[in-house]
Amino acid sequence: MEELKPVRARPGTRSRVLIIDDHPIVRAGLRHVIESQADLEVCGEARGQSEGWQAIRDLDPDVVVVDVSLEQGDGIDLVREVRAQRPGLPLLVLSMHDEVLYAGRLLAAGASGYLMKQAGPEQLLVALRQVLAGRVYLSREMRDAQQAAQETPGRQPGPVADLLGRLSNRELQVLNLLGRGFSSREAAESLNVSVKTIEAHRQALKRKLRLTTNTQLLQYSAKWAADGGSAPGV
Repeated sequence: MEELKPVRARPGTRSRVLIIDDHPIVRAGLRHVIESQADLEVCGEARGQSEGWQAIRDLDPDVVVVDVSLEQGDGIDLVREVRAQRPGLPLLVLSMHDEVLYAGRLLAAGASGYLMKQAGPEQLLVALRQVLAGRVYLSREMRDAQQAAQETPGRQPGPVADLLGRLSNRELQVLNLLGRGFSSREAAESLNVSVKTIEAHRQALKRKLRLTTNTQLLQYSAKWAADGGSAPGV
């Protein structure tokens, strides 16, 4: 496992960015984009929830870029924890997961913005500067969807999206871990809960997603993860 070291701060007024993501190639790409800007610099990196929170305390960044899926723990829990203890710290969530399903949850947990990893480098920079300025960032597509929902409040989502939308944050976290190939014990260790709790969430997932067997749940979660956290067919 590679050693992660904070970058030495450069003189000037650059905003200091902490990257929390469990994929080295993603962190390297983000670093390249951010370090190319005169007003931004990367002050450090982390892979998981506890490591990320420790980096926040040690490095005191101006903004944090965090993924939903982490090596240990979960981005939703990290956002909620940081917001409770560091309410003024902007948190930009950068994830592969479907914005329609996740953005509202992350904003409710305390995130300052949500950007999908399919976005281009220029969108990342716009999002970073927007949350640094104290504003909320969402993609144009998500803003349009929110406006459409406000204009037609009686409009119902599709049946599969509706099923996913009824999942609690913890159930969505468990579905994500199952889709990444975690066993119940590994998921329990990652979320710092008991195996019995994970098994209870698995039963709830089957009921809410209208699945019958554990095999169907694993197939569903794998397809869901492969589709980037969007609604797979059932």
